[in-house]
Amino acid sequence: MKRFIAAFAVLALTAGTAFAQTKIKYALGDVISIDELPLLVAAERAKKRGVEVEVTSFKNEEIATQAVINGQADIGQGTPYAALEKVTVPIRFFVQLSSLQFFPVVANEHYKTWKDLDGQEIAVQGRGTGTEAIMILMAKQHGIKYKSISYVPGSNVRALALIKGTIRASILDATNKNFLMKEAPGKFTILPLGQVKASDESLFARVEYLQKNQAAVTVLVEELIRVNREINKNPASILAERKKLGLLKDLPAKLEEEIAPYFKEAAASGIFPNDGGGETAAKNDLEFYALSGAIKKENPKVEDFWHLAALKAALAKLK
Repeated sequence: MKRFIAAFAVLALTAGTAFAQTKIKYALGDVISIDELPLLVAAERAKKRGVEVEVTSFKNEEIATQAVINGQADIGQGTPYAALEKVTVPIRFFVQLSSLQFFPVVANEHYKTWKDLDGQEIAVQGRGTGTEAIMILMAKQHGIKYKSISYVPGSNVRALALIKGTIRASILDATNKNFLMKEAPGKFTILPLGQVKASDESLFARVEYLQKNQAAVTVLVEELIRVNREINKNPASILAERKKLGLLKDLPAKLEEEIAPYFKEAAASGIFPNDGGGETAAKNDLEFYALSGAIKKENPKVEDFWHLAALKAALAKLK
């Protein structure tokens, strides 16, 4: 889920390498932001190995997912289990980038507990996203029903809307939760979630594409895992890589200050898997998204939603 805006919609990470052999068209359902830094670093490294990664930012995750379904993009990012379950073309997840770390937030003036949200309006990132799944699951667990669910892309956008009072209940990522509490101390309450284990961001593609381009996909997966491991070992490493590679140059100085705290908290929370998630992540997802209602199929199996060949190949090379 997205945290800060960069001043471009399409990022060609791969301009003009003489030895490039493969181009991957990558669909992102939001603007490029600081939580995409691991992806940007991995893409730059993959480029040096002959795999171009062209990231295109779409207006929202639904449009980005549709681009993969329609063949306009090769790889998508997100957790659109509900959408992928409905399509006839076989599409599968193949690596987990990060697990869920979100914070349901309510304005104290109006609500204080989950029960207070019965019959009330809430706002989430988008249809079929992890934020929606969490809020739906919490409603089921607490025996409540929302009046409506609004889709407001951008965690930072929802945080500002909470401060302005145009939204009274929503769900934010760690960075914008901290921003909210700093900007409006004492005005908001974070509702308890308990233990929620599922993917926040995973990569998915058509099975045909994964099979025909496994070598290139494996290179990208290798580099994504390598970056995650570096961050988990030393969160500050992402700052050095950003400077070295010249990434997100237009990021305002105030937002640069948020990079280090975000990755430090994320690493401490263990949201970046050292092994690409694999079967464990897949099983956690099936349980969570089935409970939340995103997955309708009875007794879903890992192979119904995941294709792990590229991940297994990458891990074999990284050991």
